[in-house]
Amino acid sequence: MPQFYDTGALPKQVADETLIARAVGGDRLAFSQLVERHYDFIFRTACKWSGKVSDAEDIAQDVCVKLASILKSFDGRSAFTSWLYRVTLNAVRDMQRARSRRGRHIDRYAEVTPDEYLPDQEDSAAAKELWNAVRQLPEQQRDAVLLIYAEGMSHAEAGVIMGCKEATVSWHVHEAKKTLRGLL
Repeated sequence: MPQFYDTGALPKQVADETLIARAVGGDRLAFSQLVERHYDFIFRTACKWSGKVSDAEDIAQDVCVKLASILKSFDGRSAFTSWLYRVTLNAVRDMQRARSRRGRHIDRYAEVTPDEYLPDQEDSAAAKELWNAVRQLPEQQRDAVLLIYAEGMSHAEAGVIMGCKEATVSWHVHEAKKTLRGLL
């Protein structure tokens, strides 16, 4: 983990690349500003992929803590937000795998808070059922569908996040649609 030092106030509109370089060099304020700038993005991403606000809060905190030690691995070949998206997605998967190892029934005992689910309306119930089915898809299909339909990305943008070609993303979406027909 890098040793941090305080360099005083940074201007609000410092580029991510500058903040990253300074944070990797140990600048606490730059790291803090980088986390503050991207926390909502991390949280929203975690929420969409995990489907639960409480899980998203835990994931976002884990990503922010982990960021201090992995920030130096960002090489600038893609946009910082694309890299951060992959880091967040991996954290979601890690939580899901850990939960799966502990047993699939553990969620039944969790306390449900009203803000975690959509209001009881026919359309929102159908949407909830659909997104629950999407979360049951094989990993690559699920990732492609969530990036395209939940995040509104193009197939090319999704390919950057998933580390594959645009045509591969299209194939995963096609396969997901076939699988979803069977699930629903």
